[in-house]
Amino acid sequence: MGILSGNPKEEPLHYGEVFSIWASELAGNSMIAGYQTALNHAGDEDLKKILVEAIEIGQQQKKQIEELLKENGIALPPTPPEPPEACLEDIPVGARIIDPAIAAGLSADIAAGLVACSQIMGTSIREDVALMYGQFHMQKAALGAKVLRLNKEKGWLVPPPLHINKHHDC
Repeated sequence: MGILSGNPKEEPLHYGEVFSIWASELAGNSMIAGYQTALNHAGDEDLKKILVEAIEIGQQQKKQIEELLKENGIALPPTPPEPPEACLEDIPVGARIIDPAIAAGLSADIAAGLVACSQIMGTSIREDVALMYGQFHMQKAALGAKVLRLNKEKGWLVPPPLHINKHHDC
């Protein structure tokens, strides 16, 4: 097999892997900053806990991705500055992001992240990259389940039209 045999970390990344990994780092950086900002707007304590968890997961994944990019001589994407902490009461009511909107955005981000992880796993030829994104996929799926449960418990979930099969005895 030549260049693609042996230790995966010694194999070159292909251009698709490079772009996907770099783009996932860029998106992750934005999400971390966004969730830090959302913490300033969140009023619900359960939502705040999940946002903190999402930030921690994002930061842990960021470290792994940055290490991979650096090991392969790839420049890191820009990182937005960490937003300052603010008191919810200092944010005018009309300028606040409401808790259901924060939770919906988090759900959408997780769904998109699952698709992105799956795409990277499916197009990777390096086992270490596929396994790393498989780990990220599992973390996102677990977090997504928590957010879904929160949305249901708080009454924030907006379901699509529900199909209720009614049996008619005629």
